[in-house]
Amino acid sequence: QVQLVESGGGLVQAGGSLRLSCVASGPTVTTPIMGWFRQAPGKERDFVAAHSSSSGKTYYANSLEGRFAVSRDNKNTMYVQMNSLEPEDTAVYYCAATTKVRDISRANEYDYWGQGTQVTVSS
Repeated sequence: QVQLVESGGGLVQAGGSLRLSCVASGPTVTTPIMGWFRQAPGKERDFVAAHSSSSGKTYYANSLEGRFAVSRDNKNTMYVQMNSLEPEDTAVYYCAATTKVRDISRANEYDYWGQGTQVTVSS
């Protein structure tokens, strides 16, 4: 069973930056795709970004590309650098992983999820 653990969340002022980490353990060779999603109170879980270690490609939500940047230092650890944060970025951020997807931005195509880390951006 693949396990995912996020860290790096916290409280930051608008305009600030945070870097979230996700460490995967277990049979991670089966989960080349890792992604970030976020969920604000009362809202659906939205796609943030994802990376495929098979293709080497990174994908971003259109509205976030340019402020958020994903990196992956090996198959097991992924980061998201979040810059110029806005109060609207306040959410629980989740790391997810899976073997293959038809649509990398769809949350229901991911098999494994972390517990999430809270990001709060104050105005």
